[in-house]
Amino acid sequence: MKPTQVYAILGYPVGHSRSPAMHNRAFSELGLDAVYVPFEVHPSQLAAAISGLRALNIAGANITLPHKTAVMALLDRVEPRAQAIGAVNTLFWEGDLLCGDNTDAPGLAHSLEEAGVELANTAATIVGAGGAARAAVVGLAQAGAAKITVSARRLDAASALIQSLQNPLQQTRCTLTTCDMGDLSSAFKHTDILVQATSATLGESDAAHTFAASLPLAALPPHATVTDLVYKPLETTVLAAAKARGLKTVDGLGMLLHQGALAFERWTNCKAPIAAMRAALIES
Repeated sequence: MKPTQVYAILGYPVGHSRSPAMHNRAFSELGLDAVYVPFEVHPSQLAAAISGLRALNIAGANITLPHKTAVMALLDRVEPRAQAIGAVNTLFWEGDLLCGDNTDAPGLAHSLEEAGVELANTAATIVGAGGAARAAVVGLAQAGAAKITVSARRLDAASALIQSLQNPLQQTRCTLTTCDMGDLSSAFKHTDILVQATSATLGESDAAHTFAASLPLAALPPHATVTDLVYKPLETTVLAAAKARGLKTVDGLGMLLHQGALAFERWTNCKAPIAAMRAALIES
């Protein structure tokens, strides 16, 4: 009798993750004998944990903060997309090789496409210069964006991000540039898609409202779409302000859903039950 397939998520902390609810609902929906469990792994124990995954023949895994970069050196192969982003969030097997990929980048693209947003030949502005912003740049460039502008509180961080991605994204023919936060009004005038990729909108704090008020959303054209990669709360201060302006908005749950769906399909070779997975995320 074939044993139950075990999948996992490794993080520190990891108790807040909604991935177990999403994937276990998907397994149940398709009648698969599988289970997805969270493992809290201290950074000092990451190498031991990966060895444990190998020894226990864990069928697949997700990697979340703070391990997305450190795990790369512990794998047999890393997909070019994940190498460009500098982070892995999905582990899968190819024969005896434990491999890593990043499904955050295409997850964002799929989220926007599902919402009816055209990505080809668009101009996007991304606010932020961390890991989420890197994934957003790669995802949009590979989906056909013509120009991506990155803006961050520290312009040198935005410049470093763009510089590091110039060669990996050369074949996309997407123009990458930076913009000082003080010059966002000018950039926003030519923006089709705005991606809020910082943690500034987490929660309902005064700081989150101040951050939203600091963005010159009035400069965006009427057809622009605004998405926030934060999903707690589901309607962030930036999305609320964009909605009040009459702009199309896409919440951060879509990226979480679609990055998970891509991992699920990689592991199981089954089409992900998107509706069931979304329902599980909303309920969790």
